[in-house]
Amino acid sequence: MEPDNTVLDDYILGLARRPMPRVCFLPTASGDPLDHITRFYEAFSDLPCEPTDLSLFRLGRRPVDLRRLLHAQDIVYVGGGSMRNMLAIWRVHDLDAILRECWARGIVLAGLSAGAMCWFEAGISKSRGPAEPVSGLGLLPGSLSVHYDGEPERRPAYLAAVASGEVPEGFGADDGVGLLFREGRLERVVSSRPGAGCVRVRRAGDRALEQPLHVDLLADREPLVAVDADVREFRAMSRFRAMRGGG
Repeated sequence: MEPDNTVLDDYILGLARRPMPRVCFLPTASGDPLDHITRFYEAFSDLPCEPTDLSLFRLGRRPVDLRRLLHAQDIVYVGGGSMRNMLAIWRVHDLDAILRECWARGIVLAGLSAGAMCWFEAGISKSRGPAEPVSGLGLLPGSLSVHYDGEPERRPAYLAAVASGEVPEGFGADDGVGLLFREGRLERVVSSRPGAGCVRVRRAGDRALEQPLHVDLLADREPLVAVDADVREFRAMSRFRAMRGGG
Protein backbone atom coordinates (compact mmCIF):
# COMPACT_ATOMS: atom_id res chain seq x y z
CA MET A 1 0.00 0.00 0.00
CA GLU A 2 3.08 2.26 0.27
CA PRO A 3 5.04 1.99 -3.01
CA ASP A 4 7.79 4.33 -1.79
CA ASN A 5 8.14 2.72 1.63
CA THR A 6 9.47 -0.84 1.63
CA VAL A 7 10.19 -1.32 5.34
CA LEU A 8 7.32 -3.78 5.87
CA ASP A 9 8.36 -5.82 2.83
CA ASP A 10 11.95 -5.81 4.09
CA TYR A 11 10.73 -6.90 7.50
CA ILE A 12 8.79 -9.83 6.04
CA LEU A 13 11.78 -10.96 4.00
CA GLY A 14 13.87 -10.85 7.16
CA LEU A 15 11.56 -13.38 8.83
CA ALA A 16 12.47 -16.11 6.35
CA ARG A 17 15.02 -18.77 7.15
CA ARG A 18 17.10 -18.16 4.00
CA PRO A 19 18.98 -15.04 2.90
CA MET A 20 17.38 -15.30 -0.58
CA PRO A 21 13.86 -16.49 0.26
CA ARG A 22 11.33 -17.77 -2.24
CA VAL A 23 8.21 -15.56 -2.11
CA CYS A 24 4.91 -16.56 -3.72
CA PHE A 25 2.18 -13.95 -4.25
CA LEU A 26 -1.48 -15.04 -4.11
CA PRO A 27 -3.72 -12.34 -5.67
CA THR A 28 -6.90 -14.45 -5.42
CA ALA A 29 -8.87 -11.91 -3.39
CA SER A 30 -8.80 -9.39 -6.23
CA GLY A 31 -9.37 -11.93 -9.01
CA ASP A 32 -5.72 -12.40 -10.03
CA PRO A 33 -5.49 -9.13 -12.02
CA LEU A 34 -2.32 -8.68 -14.04
CA ASP A 35 -1.96 -5.16 -12.63
CA HIS A 36 -1.60 -6.47 -9.07
CA ILE A 37 0.79 -9.20 -10.17
CA THR A 38 2.91 -6.68 -12.06
CA ARG A 39 3.05 -4.39 -9.02
CA PHE A 40 4.15 -7.31 -6.86
CA TYR A 41 7.05 -8.07 -9.17
CA GLU A 42 7.96 -4.40 -9.40
CA ALA A 43 8.13 -4.26 -5.60
CA PHE A 44 10.05 -7.49 -5.04
CA SER A 45 12.23 -8.05 -8.12
CA ASP A 46 14.89 -5.64 -6.85
CA LEU A 47 14.91 -7.19 -3.38
CA PRO A 48 17.01 -10.23 -2.37
CA CYS A 49 14.36 -12.88 -2.97
CA GLU A 50 12.97 -15.22 -5.63
CA PRO A 51 9.47 -13.93 -6.43
CA THR A 52 6.74 -15.94 -8.11
CA ASP A 53 2.95 -15.87 -8.22
CA LEU A 54 0.06 -18.31 -8.13
CA SER A 55 -2.97 -17.32 -10.20
CA LEU A 56 -5.84 -19.70 -9.52
CA PHE A 57 -8.00 -18.08 -12.20
CA ARG A 58 -5.41 -19.11 -14.84
CA LEU A 59 -4.83 -22.72 -13.81
CA GLY A 60 -6.61 -23.95 -16.94
CA ARG A 61 -3.90 -22.35 -19.06
CA ARG A 62 -1.07 -22.47 -16.53
CA PRO A 63 -1.50 -25.76 -14.63
CA VAL A 64 0.65 -26.20 -11.56
CA ASP A 65 0.96 -28.60 -8.64
CA LEU A 66 -0.35 -26.30 -5.90
CA ARG A 67 0.98 -28.31 -2.98
CA ARG A 68 4.46 -28.71 -4.47
CA LEU A 69 4.68 -25.03 -5.41
CA LEU A 70 3.62 -23.68 -2.03
CA HIS A 71 5.58 -26.20 0.02
CA ALA A 72 8.70 -25.01 -1.83
CA GLN A 73 8.23 -21.40 -0.70
CA ASP A 74 9.78 -19.58 2.23
CA ILE A 75 7.07 -16.90 2.27
CA VAL A 76 3.47 -16.87 1.05
CA TYR A 77 2.25 -13.30 0.50
CA VAL A 78 -1.52 -12.84 0.08
CA GLY A 79 -2.97 -9.74 -1.53
CA GLY A 80 -6.07 -7.75 -0.68
CA GLY A 81 -9.59 -7.74 -2.05
CA SER A 82 -12.65 -9.81 -1.19
CA MET A 83 -11.89 -12.04 1.77
CA ARG A 84 -15.19 -13.89 1.38
CA ASN A 85 -14.61 -14.70 -2.31
CA MET A 86 -10.95 -15.56 -1.75
CA LEU A 87 -11.67 -18.16 0.93
CA ALA A 88 -14.44 -19.74 -1.14
CA ILE A 89 -12.09 -20.14 -4.10
CA TRP A 90 -9.29 -21.45 -1.90
CA ARG A 91 -11.56 -24.16 -0.53
CA VAL A 92 -12.51 -25.31 -4.04
CA HIS A 93 -8.81 -25.87 -4.75
CA ASP A 94 -8.03 -27.29 -1.27
CA LEU A 95 -5.73 -24.33 -0.77
CA ASP A 96 -7.01 -23.84 2.77
CA ALA A 97 -5.62 -27.26 3.71
CA ILE A 98 -2.37 -26.67 1.79
CA LEU A 99 -1.78 -23.34 3.54
CA ARG A 100 -2.35 -25.02 6.89
CA GLU A 101 0.39 -27.47 5.88
CA CYS A 102 2.65 -24.56 4.95
CA TRP A 103 2.03 -23.02 8.37
CA ALA A 104 2.94 -26.31 10.08
CA ARG A 105 6.15 -26.46 8.02
CA GLY A 106 7.27 -23.05 9.26
CA ILE A 107 6.67 -21.13 6.04
CA VAL A 108 6.05 -17.42 6.69
CA LEU A 109 2.41 -16.55 5.96
CA ALA A 110 1.82 -12.85 5.35
CA GLY A 111 -0.46 -10.47 3.53
CA LEU A 112 -2.29 -7.18 3.48
CA SER A 113 -5.97 -6.37 4.01
CA ALA A 114 -7.88 -9.60 3.29
CA GLY A 115 -4.48 -11.28 3.12
CA ALA A 116 -3.85 -10.29 6.74
CA MET A 117 -7.27 -11.11 8.19
CA CYS A 118 -7.64 -14.51 6.52
CA TRP A 119 -5.28 -16.26 8.97
CA PHE A 120 -7.53 -15.43 11.96
CA GLU A 121 -10.83 -16.94 13.06
CA ALA A 122 -12.66 -13.90 11.70
CA GLY A 123 -12.22 -10.48 10.13
CA ILE A 124 -14.26 -7.52 8.94
CA SER A 125 -14.78 -7.55 5.20
CA LYS A 126 -16.51 -5.27 2.71
CA SER A 127 -16.89 -8.05 0.15
CA ARG A 128 -20.62 -7.34 -0.21
CA GLY A 129 -20.46 -3.58 0.37
CA PRO A 130 -21.13 -2.87 4.06
CA ALA A 131 -18.48 -3.80 6.59
CA GLU A 132 -19.45 -7.15 8.12
CA PRO A 133 -17.85 -10.12 9.91
CA VAL A 134 -16.46 -12.97 7.81
CA SER A 135 -14.96 -16.23 9.06
CA GLY A 136 -11.27 -16.87 8.35
CA LEU A 137 -9.01 -19.92 8.24
CA GLY A 138 -8.53 -19.98 12.00
CA LEU A 139 -4.78 -20.60 11.98
CA LEU A 140 -4.51 -17.77 14.51
CA PRO A 141 -6.85 -17.38 17.47
CA GLY A 142 -9.17 -14.39 17.64
CA SER A 143 -10.06 -11.81 15.03
CA LEU A 144 -8.53 -8.90 13.13
CA SER A 145 -9.96 -5.76 11.57
CA VAL A 146 -7.64 -3.93 9.16
CA HIS A 147 -7.78 -0.37 7.73
CA TYR A 148 -8.81 0.90 11.16
CA ASP A 149 -7.92 4.45 10.16
CA GLY A 150 -8.10 4.25 6.37
CA GLU A 151 -11.66 2.87 6.25
CA PRO A 152 -13.22 4.05 9.53
CA GLU A 153 -16.57 2.37 8.81
CA ARG A 154 -14.95 -0.96 9.66
CA ARG A 155 -14.30 -0.01 13.30
CA PRO A 156 -17.93 0.30 14.54
CA ALA A 157 -18.87 -2.91 12.70
CA TYR A 158 -15.96 -4.70 14.36
CA LEU A 159 -16.68 -3.38 17.84
CA ALA A 160 -20.35 -4.33 17.53
CA ALA A 161 -19.42 -7.84 16.38
CA VAL A 162 -17.03 -8.34 19.30
CA ALA A 163 -19.53 -6.87 21.79
CA SER A 164 -22.26 -9.26 20.63
CA GLY A 165 -19.96 -12.26 20.58
CA GLU A 166 -20.44 -12.72 16.83
CA VAL A 167 -16.65 -12.72 16.45
CA PRO A 168 -14.01 -13.47 19.08
CA GLU A 169 -11.86 -10.80 20.69
CA GLY A 170 -8.94 -9.62 18.63
CA PHE A 171 -7.12 -6.65 17.15
CA GLY A 172 -7.78 -3.47 15.19
CA ALA A 173 -4.87 -2.28 13.06
CA ASP A 174 -4.25 0.98 11.21
CA ASP A 175 -2.81 0.98 7.70
CA GLY A 176 0.94 0.40 7.78
CA VAL A 177 0.81 -1.80 10.89
CA GLY A 178 2.00 -5.39 10.98
CA LEU A 179 1.35 -8.00 13.67
CA LEU A 180 3.93 -10.77 14.06
CA PHE A 181 2.74 -14.08 15.51
CA ARG A 182 4.85 -17.08 16.45
CA GLU A 183 3.35 -20.35 17.67
CA GLY A 184 -0.07 -18.66 17.63
CA ARG A 185 0.97 -15.87 20.00
CA LEU A 186 1.44 -12.18 19.28
CA GLU A 187 5.15 -11.42 19.52
CA ARG A 188 5.47 -7.90 18.16
CA VAL A 189 3.53 -5.07 16.54
CA VAL A 190 5.41 -2.96 13.98
CA SER A 191 4.61 0.03 11.81
CA SER A 192 5.94 1.51 8.60
CA ARG A 193 4.94 5.08 9.48
CA PRO A 194 4.74 7.31 12.57
CA GLY A 195 1.37 7.55 14.27
CA ALA A 196 -0.05 4.28 13.00
CA GLY A 197 -1.55 2.32 15.87
CA CYS A 198 -3.03 -0.99 16.91
CA VAL A 199 -5.53 -1.89 19.63
CA ARG A 200 -6.45 -5.10 21.37
CA VAL A 201 -10.24 -5.42 21.41
CA ARG A 202 -11.83 -7.31 24.31
CA ARG A 203 -15.43 -8.03 25.23
CA ALA A 204 -16.71 -6.66 28.53
CA GLY A 205 -20.33 -7.60 29.07
CA ASP A 206 -22.24 -6.15 26.16
CA ARG A 207 -19.45 -3.75 25.19
CA ALA A 208 -16.16 -3.95 23.32
CA LEU A 209 -13.16 -2.22 24.90
CA GLU A 210 -10.06 -1.08 23.00
CA GLN A 211 -6.63 -1.27 24.62
CA PRO A 212 -3.77 0.46 22.75
CA LEU A 213 -0.75 -1.75 22.11
CA HIS A 214 2.89 -0.75 21.88
CA VAL A 215 3.96 -0.34 18.26
CA ASP A 216 7.59 -0.42 17.12
CA LEU A 217 8.29 2.01 14.30
CA LEU A 218 10.44 0.27 11.72
CA ALA A 219 13.37 2.59 11.08
CA ASP A 220 14.55 3.41 7.60
CA ARG A 221 17.69 1.50 6.82
CA GLU A 222 20.20 1.03 4.07
CA PRO A 223 18.57 -0.67 1.07
CA LEU A 224 18.93 -4.43 0.95
CA VAL A 225 21.49 -5.76 -1.49
CA ALA A 226 20.13 -5.10 -4.96
CA VAL A 227 19.57 -7.93 -7.38
CA ASP A 228 21.94 -8.04 -10.34
CA ALA A 229 20.59 -6.41 -13.52
CA ASP A 230 20.99 -9.63 -15.53
CA VAL A 231 18.89 -11.48 -12.95
CA ARG A 232 16.19 -8.81 -13.11
CA GLU A 233 16.13 -9.06 -16.92
CA PHE A 234 15.90 -12.85 -16.80
CA ARG A 235 13.03 -12.67 -14.32
CA ALA A 236 11.19 -10.12 -16.44
CA MET A 237 11.51 -12.28 -19.58
CA SER A 238 10.39 -15.39 -17.67
CA ARG A 239 7.28 -13.58 -16.40
CA PHE A 240 6.51 -12.27 -19.89
CA ARG A 241 6.72 -15.75 -21.42
CA ALA A 242 4.61 -17.24 -18.64
CA MET A 243 1.90 -14.61 -19.04
CA ARG A 244 1.84 -15.01 -22.80
CA GLY A 245 1.61 -18.77 -22.41
CA GLY A 246 -1.18 -18.29 -19.92
CA GLY A 247 -3.18 -16.06 -22.26
